[in-house]
Amino acid sequence: MYDTVLVATDGSGPATRAVTHALEQAERSDAELHAIYVVDTARYAEPALSSAELATNEMEEWGQQELDEVAERAESLGIEVLTRSCHGRPYIEIVEYADTIDADLIVVGYQGHSHSDPGQIGSVTDRVVANAGRPVLVA
Repeated sequence: MYDTVLVATDGSGPATRAVTHALEQAERSDAELHAIYVVDTARYAEPALSSAELATNEMEEWGQQELDEVAERAESLGIEVLTRSCHGRPYIEIVEYADTIDADLIVVGYQGHSHSDPGQIGSVTDRVVANAGRPVLVA
């Protein structure tokens, strides 16, 4: 059904559920899995010689840990996985990467770390759904 599945993670609970769903879809379809983590430049400034650099570096390290965890889970299931960490606006980077790899499915969490209203879909997820032009599974 799918050849390429893309999952976006920020380490939040919903993102962890999204990873689980992406792994299930990739395993069922014998698909290649891509995982992306985006350091949100709207929240964390691009590195410069300041305290913002420290915050950005911490977010990069956090993101790499999250991607490593996705890779470990995928490899334990025999799923081929490619990871990508980048800087930018998360929804833009997710949609552009999906276009680059011609993802058959994008999997995202219902909301991420920056969202405070548990009854409402997160803004990144909302924007991915609105702009993806391909199937999006919201977990």
